[in-house]
Amino acid sequence: MGNGTRPAEHRAHEDSRYEAVRSRDGRFDGAFFFAVETTGIYCRPSCPAITPKRHNVRFFATAAAAQGSGFRACRRCRPDAVPGSADWNVRADVVGRAMRLIGDGVVDREGVAGLAGRLGYSARQVQRQLTAELGAGPVALARAQRAHTARVLLQTTGLPVTEIAFASGFASVRQFNDTIRAVYAATPSELRAAAPARDRAGSRRAATPSAGIPLRLAHRGPYQAGPVFDLLQHEAVVGVEEVSGPPGRRVYRRTLRLPYGTGIVAVDERPGSPATGSGGWLDARLHLTDLRDLTTSVQRLRRLFDLDADPYAVDERLGADPRLAPLVAARPGLRSPGAADPDELAVRALTGRTEAERLVQRHGKTLDAPCGTLTHLFPEPAVLAGAEPDGAPGRLAAALAGGAVRLDPGADRDDAERALLAVPGVDLRTAAVVRTRALGDPDVAPPGPAVPDTWRPWRSYALNHLRAAGEWEQHR
Repeated sequence: MGNGTRPAEHRAHEDSRYEAVRSRDGRFDGAFFFAVETTGIYCRPSCPAITPKRHNVRFFATAAAAQGSGFRACRRCRPDAVPGSADWNVRADVVGRAMRLIGDGVVDREGVAGLAGRLGYSARQVQRQLTAELGAGPVALARAQRAHTARVLLQTTGLPVTEIAFASGFASVRQFNDTIRAVYAATPSELRAAAPARDRAGSRRAATPSAGIPLRLAHRGPYQAGPVFDLLQHEAVVGVEEVSGPPGRRVYRRTLRLPYGTGIVAVDERPGSPATGSGGWLDARLHLTDLRDLTTSVQRLRRLFDLDADPYAVDERLGADPRLAPLVAARPGLRSPGAADPDELAVRALTGRTEAERLVQRHGKTLDAPCGTLTHLFPEPAVLAGAEPDGAPGRLAAALAGGAVRLDPGADRDDAERALLAVPGVDLRTAAVVRTRALGDPDVAPPGPAVPDTWRPWRSYALNHLRAAGEWEQHR
């Protein structure tokens, strides 16, 4: 432990977690998990079941750690469906970067060696750091994610079990069956039969990949969907994106280039999210040419809509500022939107919407099966670099294609910003937008009027409040 105070601090920390469990506090869903030794089940803090006795409870940082200790997921509160910990988006260290990469499916596609290579560490170092802090290594964390993906497919589609096994990232049907039994204490068929009524109805409607996969993208706390959809509507690039419907009931649709294929995703606006309560969700539907891209596409939507944020921590900090307090009270849970495709976002931040639309029409790949106004994928960096090598967009695309600028979920934010500013034509404003949106940095202050340090570590959110209130653009 190191010194005499640490055991006491640890006990106090776990006691505070138990109080969250006893009060069924949804603010902590995803921040930690608790398991009950007498039942062998692990839950989210807000689980509605009878609160277990303190001496029977163990706490875990991740669902994978609980599973690795032999506990299975609660069928009542479905702890695997909670929003991800906000720490993984906020933290810039190797653990935070690793968790973002694992969420993007890197371990499934490239193995632990690929994950370690992207982080600049050895596989042994990554294993040691993740296990020490989270109680589970990269393989176990990826396994937990695959199990969740499999449950979603089992309970919301009518796809054959064998197809689901490989779509979820499992190497074999046997591995899939063993994992489902270990995590959920049920066979795949039993898990499908136990689906809630709304999911069984979705399964009947979504019997094939072409019909799309219906999902509920969970978030914690209040969520201001209106400003997010306002921004997406303002920025929408024709051919790649569209926002339709009246305010409050809009639908955002876009195309995605994914590791194994392409996708078209649709997300519904949900008005009137309450300022209190454990959270809610956004309804989405994914049309994928290859179901192996499900996990990656979901994570990219979560980053775009900032669904893993901790609005309680943000609002508490910013609400203490006299200037921001009335804005926070008017829009509790305001988010800082990210990007569905970081490389695309970087080019668009540099060029603006009109020029981005020209690039799409001239160099974007036409979809094999266009869907309404969605006809293209945004140009790949390598294609754009080769087609227009002399302009600023082409130079940035070349840096992205060649790896001089890395904007993947595990990129080091400071290194990425330095690399961006080394590209001719990329200024401080563009770099700040990319750092905020593509890299998900919650604490970015763009060039211009001074932004108070008292808004740290949530300056990106503070500026979104000012923009939503019409108080920031006038300074630019």
